[in-house]
Amino acid sequence: MKNRFAWQFLVVFGLLELAIVDLSARGNWVVLENCRLILNPANDGDSFHASAGDKEYIFRLYLVDAPEIEGTNPARLIEQAKYFEITVPQAIEVGEAAKAFTREKLSEPFVVFTRNSDAMGRSKIERFYAFVQTKEGDLGEQLVRNGLARVHGTKVTPPGSSSSQAEVQKLQRFEDEAHQDQIGGWGIKADRLDARAKPGTAPFTFFPRGGKAMVTPTPIPTATAVPTSTEAPKSAPTPSANKLDINTASVTELENLPGVGPVTAQSIIAARPFKSADDLRNVKGIGGGKKYEQIRAYFN
Repeated sequence: MKNRFAWQFLVVFGLLELAIVDLSARGNWVVLENCRLILNPANDGDSFHASAGDKEYIFRLYLVDAPEIEGTNPARLIEQAKYFEITVPQAIEVGEAAKAFTREKLSEPFVVFTRNSDAMGRSKIERFYAFVQTKEGDLGEQLVRNGLARVHGTKVTPPGSSSSQAEVQKLQRFEDEAHQDQIGGWGIKADRLDARAKPGTAPFTFFPRGGKAMVTPTPIPTATAVPTSTEAPKSAPTPSANKLDINTASVTELENLPGVGPVTAQSIIAARPFKSADDLRNVKGIGGGKKYEQIRAYFN
């Protein structure tokens, strides 16, 4: 009798354990709103450091893979270069472009959808797989549409979607279009790495908390034309135009200033907050000379 009871207990316990594992595998989508990018040298196109409230996370995008930005994983870098049919140095260049693209898209608050599934990073902070929504749409889709990432990686059904396969098929269509248009990694041989004109999907529509579904995807907006080399380049702002606030100017606004590239823009942001724009003299790479005088006129 005791043996029979013990056996029944083990069966029930085993079923309960399986149920817990199954629930853990399915998980629930956690929505983190008003997230902000944390500048970190380890950030790249598909993995980045961010904050949500008083907590910090590292997120890795589902379903997409941007090239590496350094040679610490040569086998993976070689595989990525082979996929895009380019050289390894070119793959790193695409990876850097993807990193800059993601930094720009996340320069304003964004929304993260995660199940807290471990994405296995090398940082002390846990890295979780996630979908990320910017004001222009899903970040992974934007990367693929602009030829800066491939369809690759852990699959999951996105919130509001019918299946993971449906999302993969959509991403594959975006990748095929980028390949055909020869932009991003597919166009680096033709100097079209920065031909990034196509937006991603529109942002998800939120349901009230406690509703049956959290999000539903909205239609994809009509893509704008890919710029050609004959079009006039984007002009920099003039000192007499609306001046920038030294403590709130975005990465894009800073990089549009004469003499300010990605490195200097990041140095300015890292040195915040400033008492006034006069403190630009103390930023590494600017100093108090001609470069400072050139940039200072653009700030209040």
